[in-house]
Amino acid sequence: MAERMSLWKILGRTLRLRCPTCGQGKLFRSWIRMERECSVCGLKYEREPGYFLGSIYFNYGVTAMIVTVSYLSLFAFTDIDKDVLLWSIAAFCVVFPLWFFRYARALWIAWDHFADPPARMASAKQAEEQRSP
Repeated sequence: MAERMSLWKILGRTLRLRCPTCGQGKLFRSWIRMERECSVCGLKYEREPGYFLGSIYFNYGVTAMIVTVSYLSLFAFTDIDKDVLLWSIAAFCVVFPLWFFRYARALWIAWDHFADPPARMASAKQAEEQRSP
């Protein structure tokens, strides 16, 4: 079994939008379109259909944290008009998740790669294939 890579190393690679395994292959070929697999090491990015639904949790969670902290801080410590503040936060809630989409997917891959490394998956698949007739 391969040695487990540190979470910080995986996060550093994915926040640069690179493959969590080798750190060289790109995750995206355009603004929204992802590569199917790493061009360098061959890691398949989407393990199964619907795999990236988990990235929605990262996108929503980060957006909600930023909005909550910003709104409460600005409301409590500035005299910005309530309507201006509300519309500004609403605009942020639309624009930020669109920009953060790529990073949310990268964070999802990083988390999944850390929690269930591909080497462990490969050995589990081999064991399953040996058991089936």
